[in-house]
Amino acid sequence: MNIDLTETAGPRDVDWFAERFRQVAANVGQAIRGKPAVIDLALIALFSEGHVLLEDVPGVGKTRLGQAIAASIGGHFGRVQFTPDLLPSDVTGTDIFHQGTGEFEFRAGPVFCNILLADEVNRASPKTQSALLEVMEERRVTIGTTTHAVARPFSVLATSNPIEHEGTYRLPEAQLDRFMMRLTVGYPSVDVEADVLDSWLRDEFRDPPGQVLAAGEFPAMVATLRRVQVAPALIEYIATYCSETRKLPGLRLGASTRATLALGVAARTRAASQGRSYVTGDDVLDLVEPVLAHRLILTSAARADGETAGSLLDQLGRRLPLPDRATR
Repeated sequence: MNIDLTETAGPRDVDWFAERFRQVAANVGQAIRGKPAVIDLALIALFSEGHVLLEDVPGVGKTRLGQAIAASIGGHFGRVQFTPDLLPSDVTGTDIFHQGTGEFEFRAGPVFCNILLADEVNRASPKTQSALLEVMEERRVTIGTTTHAVARPFSVLATSNPIEHEGTYRLPEAQLDRFMMRLTVGYPSVDVEADVLDSWLRDEFRDPPGQVLAAGEFPAMVATLRRVQVAPALIEYIATYCSETRKLPGLRLGASTRATLALGVAARTRAASQGRSYVTGDDVLDLVEPVLAHRLILTSAARADGETAGSLLDQLGRRLPLPDRATR
């Protein structure tokens, strides 16, 4: 059963937000060691009420990251292993005929949780992948003529193996665009890996960390983000940046309007996580690649020239004048 964390508590100041954010990040860091930047970005997406695509090789802690985040906020963790024979109803749920009452009864699927791990999402058929589209965008599931809302927060952490392609289906652009960020966990350093091994052998690393946020604190943190100001110059900069990606000769598909909104919201959350009530240009630039890169499609010529989405975004960032870093 999913847990509704939308009760009580109004907005507080950004210093309180930053303190609680650091506490959650440190708690998650007990499970995912040596990856503070990845944890911060995942939490920025979470408090921005966005979704994350974790694209990486197996065994680097993607599942553990989702479990640790769910435990830290006191939410319910759900997991779906995507396979070629998975059906949409296996994800969203379905109506079951109840012989005793002679009526159909809704049987909720695993999406009715707070943090959903969609493991190896690219192994399911396009039809099953599309079962996530409505719930990721609108936080609801429609079965027949009945709509069922999921509790908030609701965030999808989808994993995808970029190396192995046999038996996989490419995620369509409409699906990719619904992920606020694409992140890579990566391998830990030797020292961190040795520390993880030592803790594992002493049975100190197996269970998810404990809960950090009390009931009502998550919605209060989300509400606090409204106190963070984004200067008109930065709003213009974000809109211009995304618009210019649609004109780059090396791109066949640029950033969508949804991407523009995601970049602005994520920048606001990043500012609050650092205890600031205003967004700076650095907040925007530091989030450009994780928010925009996975939404872009390069031309064949650009790929042949060795370009990547990241390199093209970097070139665009150097060309566009950045507003004053202290803009309020």
